[in-house]
Amino acid sequence: MHASRRSLLASAALAAPISRARAQGGTIRIGVLTDMSGPYRDTTGPGSVVMTQAAAAEFANRGFTVEVLQADHQNRPDVGANLARQWYDQGVDAIVDVPTSSVAFAVNTIAREKNKVFLNSGAASSDLTGAQCSPNTVHWTYDTWMLAKGTGAAIVRTGGDSWFFVTADYAFGHALERDTANFVRGAGGRVVGQVRYPFPATTDFSAFVLQAQASRAKVLGMANASTDTVNTIKAAREFGLHRSMKFAALLMGVMDIHALGLESAQGLLLTESFYWDLNDRTRALTQRTRAANQNRPPAMVPAGCYGATLHYLKAVADMGVAAAKADGRAAVARMKAMPTDDDAFGPGRIREDGRKLHPVYLFEVKSPSESRAPFDYYKVAATTAAEEAFRPLAEGGCSLVRS
Repeated sequence: MHASRRSLLASAALAAPISRARAQGGTIRIGVLTDMSGPYRDTTGPGSVVMTQAAAAEFANRGFTVEVLQADHQNRPDVGANLARQWYDQGVDAIVDVPTSSVAFAVNTIAREKNKVFLNSGAASSDLTGAQCSPNTVHWTYDTWMLAKGTGAAIVRTGGDSWFFVTADYAFGHALERDTANFVRGAGGRVVGQVRYPFPATTDFSAFVLQAQASRAKVLGMANASTDTVNTIKAAREFGLHRSMKFAALLMGVMDIHALGLESAQGLLLTESFYWDLNDRTRALTQRTRAANQNRPPAMVPAGCYGATLHYLKAVADMGVAAAKADGRAAVARMKAMPTDDDAFGPGRIREDGRKLHPVYLFEVKSPSESRAPFDYYKVAATTAAEEAFRPLAEGGCSLVRS
């Protein structure tokens, strides 16, 4: 399917510089390719732009200029691919964010072809550091393997040993269902059924949750995200599934909890690698960026845009603007060679396959009586160390990994 001229023009209208940290010594151009109008807008979109700008602003006096652009890929691989190709051809050095795994796979291919940099924060498929790994791509914030281990395995341990999946019918949903099902079976559980729905064209989840109810599974596994997860939970509660099933929100964030409300979300277990109120550094980052972010704290994916952009700019400063612009592979290699450290994720590193490592947290959503203020939604249920939180290097099948 090819993008229509109208949709490309609508997206290209957003693809203009929106932030510029001025200095001498060359210009690095970073494009935030994100969802500005669809189901992932609240968890990525404008927030990802704000946090990328925040990272760029930290390099305002480092000897080179940083420009930040934005565009809406509309969750369509054809639109995203055309925008990425246009940007790279016009001098954009790195693309950041890219929620929707099918779009991310397209950008991943183009970045490698053009020898540019792709800093993925929004797309979740673990295949980006597996069969589809690239020397030009870093996968920063989270992935489907991490989510499956963090939430899926935890729920099986509490007795949720039979699952029914409601799955978004594209690369992300398939990968999340696959990775979670593997953990469920590995822990002695079983998958009794699944249904896949058209993405992003679905808003009514009634028929799908009724199929889940009829399966008599103990767990409703939601292999989707953002607005779709919120709408699935609302439909499931409307039909009373919460009385007989546990809800496994396999990718859910603080903005989704805000939209759903604590009354409906309380007690949910979910996995994230960032929470604004986790420690002094995350709170300081939130304080610095909250005004620009509609007085909201950063969500996980935008925090990943901040961390990935900041580390990329550190690599640029280390190797020089000219060298970084000339060779995206070399820039990513320099990122891998340098230890990471930022206020969102703390210290970490990037593996050979492009996987960024940092601790991961299993959170339990607070009850309304436990919450002290707006966005005070989580309490830590468990912490997984960075080296254990993501798929072992030898199991991914990445061609960049030497045996």
